[in-house]
Amino acid sequence: MEQLRTIGRELAMGSQGGWGQSKEFLDLVKSIGEARSKAEEDRIISRELEHLKRRLADPDVPRRKMKELLLRLVYAEMLGHDASFGHIHAVKMTHDESLPLKRTGYLAVALFIDERHDLVILVVNTIQKDLRSDNYLVVCAALTAASRLIGEEAIPAVLPQVVDLLAHPKEAVRKKAVMALHRFYQRSPSSVSHLVSNFRKRLCDNDPGVMGATLCPLYDLILEDPNAYKDLVVSFVNILKQVAERRLPTSYDYHQMPAPFIQIKLLKILAVLGSGDKSASGHMYTVLGDIFRKGDTASNIGNAILYECICCVSCIFPNSKMLDAAAETTSKFLKSDSHNLKYMGIDALGRLIKINPDIAEQHQLAVIDCLEDPDDTLKRKTFELLYKMTKSTNVEVIVDRMIEYMISITDHHYKAEIASRCVELAEQFAPSNQWFIQTMNKVFEHAGDLVNIRVAHNLMRLIAEGFGEEDEGADSQLRSSAVNSYLRILGEPKLPSSFLQIICWVLGEYGTADGKHPASYIIGKLCDVAEAHPTDDTVRGYAVSAILKIFAFEIAVGRKSDMLPEFQSLVDELSSSHSTDLQQRAYEVQALLGLDKQAVESVMPIDASCEDIEVDRNLSFLNSYVQQALENGATPYIPESERSGVVSVGNYRAQDQHETSAHALRFEAYELPKPSLPTATSQSSVSLPTTDLVPVPEQSHYREDHHQGRSHPSANAVSGEFGAKLRLDGVQKKWGRESYTSSSTPSSSTSSQQAANGGSNSDGGLVTSQARESSYGSKSQQGTEVSAEKQRLAASLFGSSAAKPNRKGHAGRKAAKESSSTEKVTPQPAKEQVTPAAPPPDLLDLGEEPVSSSAPSADPFSQLDGLLGPASASPAPSGTSAPSASNTPDLMSIFSDDIQTGATSASTEPTQKGATTKKGHSLQDALQKDATARQVGVTPTGNNPNLFKDLLG
Repeated sequence: MEQLRTIGRELAMGSQGGWGQSKEFLDLVKSIGEARSKAEEDRIISRELEHLKRRLADPDVPRRKMKELLLRLVYAEMLGHDASFGHIHAVKMTHDESLPLKRTGYLAVALFIDERHDLVILVVNTIQKDLRSDNYLVVCAALTAASRLIGEEAIPAVLPQVVDLLAHPKEAVRKKAVMALHRFYQRSPSSVSHLVSNFRKRLCDNDPGVMGATLCPLYDLILEDPNAYKDLVVSFVNILKQVAERRLPTSYDYHQMPAPFIQIKLLKILAVLGSGDKSASGHMYTVLGDIFRKGDTASNIGNAILYECICCVSCIFPNSKMLDAAAETTSKFLKSDSHNLKYMGIDALGRLIKINPDIAEQHQLAVIDCLEDPDDTLKRKTFELLYKMTKSTNVEVIVDRMIEYMISITDHHYKAEIASRCVELAEQFAPSNQWFIQTMNKVFEHAGDLVNIRVAHNLMRLIAEGFGEEDEGADSQLRSSAVNSYLRILGEPKLPSSFLQIICWVLGEYGTADGKHPASYIIGKLCDVAEAHPTDDTVRGYAVSAILKIFAFEIAVGRKSDMLPEFQSLVDELSSSHSTDLQQRAYEVQALLGLDKQAVESVMPIDASCEDIEVDRNLSFLNSYVQQALENGATPYIPESERSGVVSVGNYRAQDQHETSAHALRFEAYELPKPSLPTATSQSSVSLPTTDLVPVPEQSHYREDHHQGRSHPSANAVSGEFGAKLRLDGVQKKWGRESYTSSSTPSSSTSSQQAANGGSNSDGGLVTSQARESSYGSKSQQGTEVSAEKQRLAASLFGSSAAKPNRKGHAGRKAAKESSSTEKVTPQPAKEQVTPAAPPPDLLDLGEEPVSSSAPSADPFSQLDGLLGPASASPAPSGTSAPSASNTPDLMSIFSDDIQTGATSASTEPTQKGATTKKGHSLQDALQKDATARQVGVTPTGNNPNLFKDLLG
């Protein structure tokens, strides 16, 4: 706002210098600048708009005065007020023959309206005429307006003229023509897809400004299809080399850096073209090394170029020298006192550790400092880095740090993100089930409502299934500790709903299993939970079901169980509840208390939460009942799609359900109305009772339809009459069968999605970085002492990448990994025979003749033949699937039905949908699973599974 006021003052002051503006504009800007509140400013602008509305209604306003009035309208609209009454006057000014007035009109129109406005149609003809003008300033103004105002429908009207302007003698016109074509491509790619060759030609333009403008559309095209532009790699490298060597005029310098924005765009393009391409990347190493050596860290723009170089190196085919240079530059960023440079260093370090994880250990103290920095943005970026660096040896420290930070923040969006990352890391690298349960308790306690409900179900299943081995004592100890921790947590105020559901379920299943807590004590706690949440039907339902399980357990073991007064009052209250679910649970408790021991054991067996439940979807147990009913004369069931008479009603309902379940908008046109029936048919149809379409039960509806089918010659005639003369007067459609005039209920069935955790296959063997001195080692030599706490934290976070974690692998939380006996095949680089090409021409030499845009003599695609064979020399950075080991035990099936291992881990058998893991494996299976878990050690699943070489075995 202050900048806008400054611009207004400058405009007003400039009006006294010969622009011919009146003193009124200066008074307007001055009064707005001196306003003490937003309300006072609004009153000033409102008075100004009323004054402008009266002045613009005067037909005798001079043209130069109209220009000032439009500028004042622009100023008012930029402050957020509606000045639509003056839009038509801006459109009229674009028709003026005077260049200053025409440019003012185009400026006002571009600020007032967009391509969807109704007044655009009045501007298109003016733009077409101005594009043919002899004055290049008028042409430039028209091209600027075209980029802003021409929409997808109006592109064909001006496209031929814009293409012709690419050969205009003025470089400013050519540049704006390229920008206009780029804008057309962004709005309608199909409209300018045949003009891609023009961008290639403009890349060799004599003017560096035109060339720089061409890089923007080429970048968008390369993102869509990089392979189609591989032949331009040499050209881009040569342009970047000439720019870095200061071959461009000094007018393109910015803070003594040669054309920095052209360099940044070229580096972005080369990063895309060199991704996974060893041949293309080989052309880039030299110029990238020159930029690293000549980089200026004293200015922000120099640091921006160096950061973009690091991003380019992390994307192209790895090279040890380039990684060393990138790591050295990253070290300078991390050691800087500027928070912005530290942020760039953390981000660059996160990119480099994907290629060489050892780089992170050299900057461990810098990462700790950023983690403890008061700057919240820097701290969040550091947590993202730690998330990528997590492994089995440091998961406890990192997750505890993330939970502490999650408790301290109030942003719900970022708190949910931190919680999901904590859950993901705990599921992948949990050292023990006990630690996993404690971590999940902390996450649910402080961010329970923000965690996916699937996580709660997985936690309950883990407690129920235990370690999945024959050690019942360990499982009982796990459940007993969970019960004790949940009884302590119940004393905390304001627990999340999802966490209370877990607590109620665990207390109901195992609250009295160990005999330490009496049933009355557990029931009293559950009654307190139900009374403390009178509006949460889900929590109350979980609490009642938990009490029902406790009563069933007491009856099954032969202990006498008396109903507590508070529970009796709760049952009486729920028996008359508005929720039918709570009513049913209350009646089930009352019915269970009246059963004997044998009936209770058959209805609710002890610890049967892990047993498989077979669901008979065909309801075969009703076959005898249906057969007997048919023999007694009952009408056989006919599917709704096969019924006659009201097929249209069923089709409408089915179509509505399909559309609502698709969760997407439909853009198909409505069906054409059916043709009117002959008069005789219509008259016979009118005699039908008006209650034929009244919702009735299914069986009577079917009979009426067949009766109508016998009375009328054509079902289409009946449905056509319904569509033309549907009368529902006096019919109350509150109960009964749905019709197509009522709103259909969307389908509630949801498809389960299988979460496939994958990762990129980092080729750590290709990169052998030389031993460099630690970033903070130099500081220690200078006498700066690091605190012992930071050293311990750094040791727990980073540790030694070569050290193998020697801890017992728990089958409860780790997935199978490639066995050490699996041979690791190293791809051999294919031998290439490249024909030496002539040195490329100097594309930006402004003193010679224009360089032709002919293709290079050497075929660039012939250099890629060796990369397309079966033995590829350049594995894609995104990762390729490793050889799968067959018959690998599925260790993660204990916790999830549909978890698949990543690209680098051994493939496991997918768990069938709806199946649950059974307990009580044989001794041989248990020993085999324990041996596999000891060999694996970690679980390489997730977004970044291969960050360190010790994960690959």
